Amino acid sequence: MYQVKGGTMPDRAVTMTWLLVICVCVMAGATFAGEDDEEAVVYGFGRPATAEEIAAWDIDVRPDGKGLPAGSGTPAEGAAIYVAQCAACHGAQGEGGLNDRLVVHSADEPFPLASDVNAGQHRTIGNYWPYATTVFDYIRRSMPFTAPGTLTANEVYSLTAHLLHLNHVIPEDAEMNAQTLPKVVMPAHGKFRLDDRQDFKEVH
Repeated sequence: MYQVKGGTMPDRAVTMTWLLVICVCVMAGATFAGEDDEEAVVYGFGRPATAEEIAAWDIDVRPDGKGLPAGSGTPAEGAAIYVAQCAACHGAQGEGGLNDRLVVHSADEPFPLASDVNAGQHRTIGNYWPYATTVFDYIRRSMPFTAPGTLTANEVYSLTAHLLHLNHVIPEDAEMNAQTLPKVVMPAHGKFRLDDRQDFKEVH
């Protein structure tokens, strides 16, 4: 057998393997021991987040409207903001461009069924989105694409109102705010249901 300094190659490989196993066990034991300590482990870098910093990230809005901020907006106000912030990617009237189409072709455009191989091309706010509140949430967190999170609450309410109006969901004179937006019923609301599978073991 080929000899190397410190033993044969197989012997040395076995020794290194056992050393690695022992090191992993020691590290794991230290981790579990730390979980039982009353004080958290301090690694010596970073700092606790301030309440203001947490609040800046804690901006999600739920389907029932929980999390909506103060403010308001109308379709007319949103139209001007849309031209400046959204039209370059989504088209002048939400018909699509560099990015997705946002607006239905007509008020009766059908729900894009999964059986349609081109369903992704037919999904818009007006025929696919189940909650108006989450339109607000998405715009607030993710738009505009080049500067997400920079719009004020009033601007997001206005953009949401404009898009809902273009999709024939609300009238032109409607005002969207934390009270009125959760009351908007989207055309596709009844097309979705909660996933009731048991621990993902059942498939419908």
